[in-house]
Amino acid sequence: MADKKLLVTLIKSKNGRLANHLACLKGLGLRKINHSVEVINTPEIRGMINKVSYMLKVEEI
Repeated sequence: MADKKLLVTLIKSKNGRLANHLACLKGLGLRKINHSVEVINTPEIRGMINKVSYMLKVEEI
């Protein structure tokens, strides 16, 4: 499972969000709306994605 990748896209603004949610976005490498990054599917990454899932679109690659 760890060798699978996910395409994560920020679809909502990060203005006015909680500090720990902003930290998760920074950890994922997301900067602005419609910015996409490829990340490895690990439990740590999945935890960050779950915390801010309301602002993301996630696809398996």
